[in-house]
Amino acid sequence: MATMIDPTSTPTPAAASESSANATTNATANTAASTGFSRRDFLRVSALAGGGILLASYAEPLEALQRLGTGTAPVADPMLSAYIRLTADNIVTITAKNPEIGQGIKTMLPMLIAEEFDVDWKNVRVEQADFDPTKYQAQIAGGSTATPTNWLPMRRVGAAGRAMILAAAAKEWNVPFGELETDRGVVHHRASKKQATYGALAATAATMTPPALETVPLKDPRNFRIIGKRTTTVGIRDITTGKPIFGIDVSVPGMHYATFVKAPVYAAKVASANLDVIKAQPGVTHAFVVEGTANLQGLMPGVAIVGRNWWQVQKAREKLVVQWAAHPTSQQSSAGWAAKAKEFFASPPHRTIRNDGDFDAAIKNAVKVVDAEYTYPFIAHATLEPQNCTARFNADGTCEMWTTSQTPQGGRALVASTLGIPEDKVRMHMMRAGGGFGRRLYNDPLVEAAWIAREAGVPVKLLWNRTDDLQHDMFRPGGFHKFTGGIDASGKLVAFRNHCATFGEGERFAPSAEMTPAEYPARFVPNLRMDVSVMPLGMPTGALRAPRSNALSFAFQSFIDECAAAAGKDPIQFRIDMLKAEIPPAQPYTPQQQAGLMDAQRVIGVLEMVRDVSGWGKTTLPKGTGMGVAFYFSHRGYFAEVVKATVSKAGQVTVNKVWAVGDVGSEIINPNHAEQQTQGAVLDALGQAYGQEITFTDGKADQTNFAPPTLAAGSAANFSMLRIRQVPPEVEVHWKKTDFAPTGIGEPAMPPFIPALMGAIHQATGKRVRQIPLSKVDLRWS
Repeated sequence: MATMIDPTSTPTPAAASESSANATTNATANTAASTGFSRRDFLRVSALAGGGILLASYAEPLEALQRLGTGTAPVADPMLSAYIRLTADNIVTITAKNPEIGQGIKTMLPMLIAEEFDVDWKNVRVEQADFDPTKYQAQIAGGSTATPTNWLPMRRVGAAGRAMILAAAAKEWNVPFGELETDRGVVHHRASKKQATYGALAATAATMTPPALETVPLKDPRNFRIIGKRTTTVGIRDITTGKPIFGIDVSVPGMHYATFVKAPVYAAKVASANLDVIKAQPGVTHAFVVEGTANLQGLMPGVAIVGRNWWQVQKAREKLVVQWAAHPTSQQSSAGWAAKAKEFFASPPHRTIRNDGDFDAAIKNAVKVVDAEYTYPFIAHATLEPQNCTARFNADGTCEMWTTSQTPQGGRALVASTLGIPEDKVRMHMMRAGGGFGRRLYNDPLVEAAWIAREAGVPVKLLWNRTDDLQHDMFRPGGFHKFTGGIDASGKLVAFRNHCATFGEGERFAPSAEMTPAEYPARFVPNLRMDVSVMPLGMPTGALRAPRSNALSFAFQSFIDECAAAAGKDPIQFRIDMLKAEIPPAQPYTPQQQAGLMDAQRVIGVLEMVRDVSGWGKTTLPKGTGMGVAFYFSHRGYFAEVVKATVSKAGQVTVNKVWAVGDVGSEIINPNHAEQQTQGAVLDALGQAYGQEITFTDGKADQTNFAPPTLAAGSAANFSMLRIRQVPPEVEVHWKKTDFAPTGIGEPAMPPFIPALMGAIHQATGKRVRQIPLSKVDLRWS
């Protein structure tokens, strides 16, 4: 079917009207207003040799700087945020501007442009952009933000390009613009029966004045031909055939290899090291001490070893003897933090962050009172591709880097400030990452590589080994929760208190250790108090996939399950009843507040759907098998999941099946990736539940590898990853589409899984799991 826009409303490119995206929701427009192109964005067109055209979107230089927060001085070049390159052979090349960490963004962003440009996907080629914020604005992978921030801007780039092609055809054929149609890269004029490929019109299009981006009409979603269709991942053949496309594969002329040995106790400095011995090892070209900085997310103290190849560098490392200076963090341990949390729970909290109604009075009048303590451990990101970065200093004074960073802009700033060089002297090439999960939001490997390359005077590839990766992560922090719930005679949860023992100092939480006053069931229980106590932490912490939510969901949703059981209610209906009885706020929410709140109706929608698709409550399960449920709202997405699991009498847990229902708005842009993201999130969570834990003794992380051959699985030194035999045979994914702008999927599918699994285990065994990982819980039954 040809794509045609109503000629009475379609502007010529040079005089595009104020007609808006005709089928987008108000929520969509709001998202674009906050994150997309502004009214001063515009297109610029350039002619290519051979009759092609290059379309780029620009913003005024001053506005570009304001967005980046880098100052007020204008820059020489206008901002290029995305572009299309069309050649005379009708091949369209689209640049993917964000880092690719396995989430499929290199495919999704070009799909948005190609849809509105109305070209055949088979004629689209995709190129990865280098890091260049003056051209591409924000280039980040994190927070499930790519979809909401690019949904309208990328489509507008494509729509503007299509308008220019139409204008070129109208000019060449001397026909009205409004009588033209497009169909997969071909322009048609039905009345004259003329038609031409985009490529044939590119040279003329290059002479046209581009339209204003915010005014170009967009397709009615009913006419989408690329958005919403299963689209194969760009580059999948290279990935599956082992082509060198990841950061770890980079090789530059004259490159040496580097390893960087840091203290097992964080931030401890080097007191002495046998550098002369190391320099004498075969292949070693440099060995030196790095003093480091006080930034736990920056350049740590350590010893750098540089050599001709990776094997020689690692063999030299085995002979390294370092005396590390004493450091206060060596007094910290997992056992000490657990003991401190017990002390907190027996004492008044450090502060109360929310206090609705009168919890103390309500709990006294409750018919049933439920008390429980929950705890979860520190976790490492454990990306399959260890941290790495290649750096080179060029003769022109620039530092050139090849990186898998999720935040290259932050990486450039860190490198520049640490090395004392201007940011514009740091150039970055964005390489595909073998997993991110939040680890590559932090740029410590970048600054290490840059520092070592400068000191050694040669290009270096810095590559961490697995133990480096596990013991020097930005860990998901552990936490401790003490809950009290009060049930009235009708079975309603009328009183709720949580005392969270976490990490921080004073009013400041450690990264990703915060507890927010909005955590569910806040707003849905009339008498509710959220208390917090904090303890100091010397280890760096950070975002892990679905930060905070990945841990809080286990504790809060599991305790809600306990309350439902105490009330004698079905756990799904118990949640739905609570959501329908939302407590009105003392003052109406502002529109801004409302925008960030969990929408109870959307939660009910996914809960009801997962109840229906899973056959919840309609099957009698054998002893030892159970089904559990949980929901969670995070990163703008709503997910409810049901887990069916069997526990053997010996306590072995097997997940039989998972049903996941997600509400991420009106469109699932690429169902392939959406399902993969959801299924991957479920498996990630299952791996965490089964056996993942980082423990600390005397300030040092105990775990050293996934499963070292000399250590049995379950050893304190093993960070256990999910095995293929542990994967459930089916993770069934469903979508509940709503009239909201599309949002991301990378994170919100993860939080409901673990509490749903724990609900299934409880039904199967009668045992309530209040501590993860499961490898530490006795689930035997008879």
